[in-house]
Amino acid sequence: MRGTLRISDLRFRFDGQAADLFAISSLQLPAGATLGIRGASGAGKTTLLHCLAGIASATAGSIQWAGTDITRLPATELTRWRQRQLGLVFQDFHLVEGLSALGNVLLPACFSAWRASPAQREHAAALLDRVGITIPTRRAELLSRGERQRVAVARALLFSPAVLLADEPTASLDPVHRERIGALLGELAREHGSTLIVISHEEHLLGQMQQVMELREGGLHA
Repeated sequence: MRGTLRISDLRFRFDGQAADLFAISSLQLPAGATLGIRGASGAGKTTLLHCLAGIASATAGSIQWAGTDITRLPATELTRWRQRQLGLVFQDFHLVEGLSALGNVLLPACFSAWRASPAQREHAAALLDRVGITIPTRRAELLSRGERQRVAVARALLFSPAVLLADEPTASLDPVHRERIGALLGELAREHGSTLIVISHEEHLLGQMQQVMELREGGLHA
């Protein structure tokens, strides 16, 4: 099934270092599961998320999403997998100033084609409406921090990804927007059938996940 995760003997070590940053012998998640990962700064949470996204290369081991081992994919196939199967939400939004909210949501479509199709534009507009952005033509730099993060969530869901990964998605928001974005991530993941993995220090967000684990001393612990 799409979104199932199987990790086997995963290790990551920075070049020049004598010890692994982390070593995870096994982890399995069913499709549609939600997992929160906590841990001290420097424990390797973001690096682990980047490995799961195929952005960083693991030192050893395998990461299988729906039976596809992304650690073995050639670069072009890995890029294609990320475009179609993965949605990413970052703490700092990564919106393009000068583009509208709608334009930012449509960016992933523009990477794979010269322009977004009418159906994609309609879907993007519907996603913005779902996350509460009422003026899709407003430029990114004119949006509040909470609005920018909601646009980022909508963008991550453009292709209804099997996998949704979020790195500290509420850390830079005020308390009200933390609650809203946290709830929204879980709701939209369920609606789209996405497997959701969230890195966070926020207990209110972690509490909304089906399972919470901690990355410490190089291992992932329940």
